[in-house]
Amino acid sequence: MALIRVDRVDKSFPSRHGSIGIMQGISFEVKDADFVAIVGPSGCGKSTLLRLIQGLDHPTAGTITFRDRPVEKVCTQMAMVFQSFALYPWLTVAQNVGFGLEAVGASKEKIAAQVERYVSVTGLDGFQEAYPRELSGGMRQRVGLARALAVEPAVLLMDEPFSSLDALTAESLREEILQLWSDPQLPPEAVVLVTHNIEEAIQLADRVVVMSRRPSHVLAEVTIGLPRPRDRKSAAFYELTDRVYSLITEGGAPPPTPAAPEPRAVP
Repeated sequence: MALIRVDRVDKSFPSRHGSIGIMQGISFEVKDADFVAIVGPSGCGKSTLLRLIQGLDHPTAGTITFRDRPVEKVCTQMAMVFQSFALYPWLTVAQNVGFGLEAVGASKEKIAAQVERYVSVTGLDGFQEAYPRELSGGMRQRVGLARALAVEPAVLLMDEPFSSLDALTAESLREEILQLWSDPQLPPEAVVLVTHNIEEAIQLADRVVVMSRRPSHVLAEVTIGLPRPRDRKSAAFYELTDRVYSLITEGGAPPPTPAAPEPRAVP
């Protein structure tokens, strides 16, 4: 059974000159123990699609289901890690991590236990009383990750979580995400990652959903059959990178305009 099913989803936004189509006929599934990455050109609606999956927004047409039930409101069994950290600057690390639990009405005892566990899991020990302004970008993203994991979601949604970090910090966090993902004692059951970095998608995901330019559709689903940890310098890794890149650049380009027929010579 699919954990998430996206079925022929369209999304458009109103404008002064009518509506602007963002995506058309998007369909794919996320199964238990799946790590799925979504890639595509800028502006194709990747982040919008993530919001639709969690129920933060609604499709114009088509359906999205979670465990065979339509997603009609914000799904509390999913948690999001944002590109911009999205931390509350007036709350400490511990308070930010526990915020989601507090919002769903968890007991103080459970909040304290979960905060302690996921602060430790994400390498934030010793920073519980620090404020976001006192942390580096990488540490802030760890807080965002700990906050998402603390509610123990069935699905972890990540919206370009490493794009605002320097290369070394981003690489370190990618490795930590994979370590957390490989631990059966930790949530989630599935991960959906939106990224513009093709190598990142191939390094992390089991499958890559490739979207076209706007109004976007699914060009292909590429299965990444490489064992982890993956060697980014291997021929197989390069081949997959080139395949996904070619799909985006060729499939996302507008169809060529047919050349006008040459006039026939008049005798």
